[in-house]
Amino acid sequence: MGRLVTVAASSLRQWALDFEGNTDRIIQSIHQAKAAGARLRVGPELEISGYSCNDHFLEPDLYLHSMEMLARILEDETCHGILLDIGLPVTHRSVNYNCRVICLDGKILFIRPKMHLANDGNYREMRYFTPWVQPTYWEEFHLPKALQKLQGSTHVPFGDCVISTPDSCFGAETCEEMWTPNAPHIPMTLDGVEIITNSSASHFSLQKLDTRLKLIGEATRKCGGVYIYSNASGGDGDRLYFDGSAMILCNGQVLAQSPQFSLNDVDVVTATVDLEEVRAYRSSISRALQAAHNTLKYKRIQTLFELSPDEDDLYPQRRPTPPREPKFFSADEEIALCTGCYLWDYLTRSKSGGYLVPLSGGLDSCATAISVFSMCRLVMSALKDENKPVIATVQRIFGQDELPRTAQELCRRVLHTVYMGMSKQSSRETRTRAKELSEAIGSYHIDLDIDTVYHAQKSLVEQSLGFDAKFKVEGGSEAENLMLQNIQARTRMVTAYEFAQILPTTRKLTGGGLLVLGSANVGEALRGYMTKYDCSSADINPIGSIDKAALRGLISWAQVNFGIPCLEDFLTAAPTAELEPVTEDYVQSDEADMGITYAELTIFGMTPFMLTACDDLLTEPGRLRKERKMGPLSMWQHLVHVWGKDRVKEPNDENPCLDPAEIAEKVKFFFVKYAITRHKATTLTPASNLVFFLDLVHCNDYSPDDNRFDLRPFLYPSFWQSWSFKRIDKELARIEKARQKQ
Repeated sequence: MGRLVTVAASSLRQWALDFEGNTDRIIQSIHQAKAAGARLRVGPELEISGYSCNDHFLEPDLYLHSMEMLARILEDETCHGILLDIGLPVTHRSVNYNCRVICLDGKILFIRPKMHLANDGNYREMRYFTPWVQPTYWEEFHLPKALQKLQGSTHVPFGDCVISTPDSCFGAETCEEMWTPNAPHIPMTLDGVEIITNSSASHFSLQKLDTRLKLIGEATRKCGGVYIYSNASGGDGDRLYFDGSAMILCNGQVLAQSPQFSLNDVDVVTATVDLEEVRAYRSSISRALQAAHNTLKYKRIQTLFELSPDEDDLYPQRRPTPPREPKFFSADEEIALCTGCYLWDYLTRSKSGGYLVPLSGGLDSCATAISVFSMCRLVMSALKDENKPVIATVQRIFGQDELPRTAQELCRRVLHTVYMGMSKQSSRETRTRAKELSEAIGSYHIDLDIDTVYHAQKSLVEQSLGFDAKFKVEGGSEAENLMLQNIQARTRMVTAYEFAQILPTTRKLTGGGLLVLGSANVGEALRGYMTKYDCSSADINPIGSIDKAALRGLISWAQVNFGIPCLEDFLTAAPTAELEPVTEDYVQSDEADMGITYAELTIFGMTPFMLTACDDLLTEPGRLRKERKMGPLSMWQHLVHVWGKDRVKEPNDENPCLDPAEIAEKVKFFFVKYAITRHKATTLTPASNLVFFLDLVHCNDYSPDDNRFDLRPFLYPSFWQSWSFKRIDKELARIEKARQKQ
């Protein structure tokens, strides 16, 4: 009997409710796995239906169509001769489950429901499914009539089982289960399971791949065995982007890894493993005694299909796959790749012809434009690799007889940038920066002024109310100042959509209309430093979950790696909305208007995570409002230790030295402004499109996305702030009293 096992992990660019398209991609992955000699193929979570169906998972039709597509795969004899681990939703005894179906040669061996559901952060699986709560328990599943004919029986096992082959044993776990403290792979491996499959829909977040790899590596390093990790790829209909990177590990070492960011519909990686290495490894670690005392015994579904055929059968030249180093990207590059891939998915599946960006000459709109240029570079790479779906989309946009030769040429077709200036407010510097960036990336650029529209709106007040509103620098009140700024901001939103709708006609373009991209960063959303329904309102906001420091990192990276020298001017320019007149002694400043710095916003509301640009903000990475769940009191207490002037400073500690009372004022200011402007977050750029994508691309665990990720009230009671602030004041008094005694 042979001992070499070739296995395959697939990463598929699925789409919610695209039943036939998803099934075709599954079949393609099976064919690729078989061509590489694999005997076991693993696919992503809920790959038949797509993961992001959301409340469609409450509809019986979805379960019927998923079973119909499963039958299509089972009927296809080109998919025989290989063990298949396929993901789809299943209804069993009127309960909905997220399941893996293990198949062979057109027959279902058993169905395994997910036991631990993802129910935090972006995930609401408990809304749609029920977990299988009985380890090692199984019962009979009554097959639909169509599957009964294929199966030759009416029932198959349903529950927590494993597959036993003549030469090995494998078991399946699903996504979240790997992340749980008592993960199913632990009792499985103690019961002799040598191969674990994991089918995931794990969304991208900055530097998350490293965490995934550590979990998988630790599982196989601690338990021994082969781990086959499959992950979804692309944006499958929601704001999440699934970053692929299917992997195969053995005894803690990476053997294979698919691309983390890919425009391919199907990515399959294979590895050949020597099962004797698993057995030898297990005999050398502290495992045997616990395995002997393990009380969880799994039902083993028997099959005569061998995972490791004799050495002289079919693939006599096979040899074990050697370990390799995993591939990681920097956080800056991850942002460029994620937003670029997401924008391409949106453009492709919405059948749109391109994007329009209101290009202000500032850092945020620059980052949005760079995201589109990153998309263009990714597309050019895919064209070079003869990616057929990408070629088809580009031909739809460009025409059948021509393809772009450079990223700039593609960018000029799909990206339209518009500088919307005001004669008194806009500076020559921002206008020049916008023009130079457009020339560098190749976008179709329009430079215009909105003075006439602005003055027409302003005159309405004067004609109707007899009141001549003035800016603050002209002696006007705060209300006048805000009204005049907001006229400009909202005019820019209307202008952006006006030009997005007419430009394809004036340029005689085919291939679909234009989508408007927003450029409001996460800090401004938290602070409410934006006009409701201004040009931050758009169809998609690629940078909506990214903070200012991360955007600076992206621009710095793109300056070098995309070869765009003019980006340096964006990095050194002071952030300004340019909504107030510029005088000899006054230039509007974003941070002055906000009353808080972007660095402080990062600390209060988000996290410095792993970007170099943010590492010096705290002595350790802070996760305060969102990730560390801090209210005003606990945030102040934490920052007193980090910012307090009485602290013992460690080497390289560059944090500010502030009195506790100063820190209290900053914390109070943040929460007051957050509460007052909270209603603005409820309108964060929903997509006005016919597909299911929504507002912003989720890139960070501090995202303020009100629709799904950051669920909070939008009308806060004053007494909530009052009691929290009184508690801070009480602690301040205690500190002062203690100081007086010293």
